[in-house]
Amino acid sequence: MKIAIPVDEKNLESSVCVSFGRAPYFLVYDTETKGSEFIDNTAETSTGGAGIKAAQIIVDNKANALLTPRCGQNAADVIKAADIKIYKTTFSSIKDNLAAFTDGKLPILEEIHAGFHGHAGN
Repeated sequence: MKIAIPVDEKNLESSVCVSFGRAPYFLVYDTETKGSEFIDNTAETSTGGAGIKAAQIIVDNKANALLTPRCGQNAADVIKAADIKIYKTTFSSIKDNLAAFTDGKLPILEEIHAGFHGHAGN
């Protein structure tokens, strides 16, 4: 299974980024191989539609699950259409969230916000 997480830095000691669409990077972690790949979020500096573009990056990298503290409606629609489940992070560290996910302790992200359309940098 491949798990995607928005992160602040390209290392496993980094924290989960509070913004999905504007995260600088995504970690794609493979639970079978224990391999980690950091992907630049090319949507980070978009003037609009960052969430949708970021969601497409997650889809293109064939993730099975997304761990994030929050997600906008348009991004969630893209992710859910690709049959990717969205889980709410409960810790700031990548490792703690991966451990909680593996143990089945992360909740499904229920609160999808409307997004910040036209408000770059939010």
